Amino acid sequence: MTSPDNLPDTPDAGVPDKAVPAVPEPPVARHGMFGAHDSGDTSGYGGLVVRRAPELATPRPYGGYFDELVDTLALDDAIERVVVDRGELTLHVKRERLVEVCGKLRDEPALRFEMCLGVSGVHYPHLQGEELHSVIHLLSITHNRRVRVETSCPDTDPHIPSTVGVYPTNDWHEREAYDFFGIVYDGHPALTRIMMPDDWDGHPQRKDYPLGGIPVEYRGATIPAPDERRSYS
Repeated sequence: MTSPDNLPDTPDAGVPDKAVPAVPEPPVARHGMFGAHDSGDTSGYGGLVVRRAPELATPRPYGGYFDELVDTLALDDAIERVVVDRGELTLHVKRERLVEVCGKLRDEPALRFEMCLGVSGVHYPHLQGEELHSVIHLLSITHNRRVRVETSCPDTDPHIPSTVGVYPTNDWHEREAYDFFGIVYDGHPALTRIMMPDDWDGHPQRKDYPLGGIPVEYRGATIPAPDERRSYS
């Protein structure tokens, strides 16, 4: 048994349930949920502490086919960092090079990521200068491999190039990310809201979007006449 003389010099020493937890300070740790700081937190997670790992690149060797994939891609100047986590590979790509990287991932015979499984938006308010992320999930049917391509942009300039020209099925996925996160996909053929009404204020999946204590915003719904509906031709 540890003697009192060996206890740390703190007021609660020797009382495990009252010991001061080792919680890193922000931005490593975030207290609460969805940006709530007071009684306005309607989620029930007011006491939550979220610990974040540093935004670091993974050193080589990455393992598996990941090294071969990065070497074959051979666009190191377009990739900001490579992250391997939980057996998954993520390439963080400069937004101005996104279309080029996706094109080579699709067309290079040794890569052949011919299928895009979707585009996801993410909002990281604590990452100053790269608050908005667009994440593309790719699958190579030819080689049975997967890779994630992630691109970021700041809140003040929420523009990312559209990849519809490379993966046409990203059309609706990019519209959804625009609708819910406010990411503007430059070059998209018809970047309009896909879930919310056209006159909706804000982007509901951002972490700074209000969760409660506001009037219900539903405005009703009408079906326009056929000759008044959207036309993308």
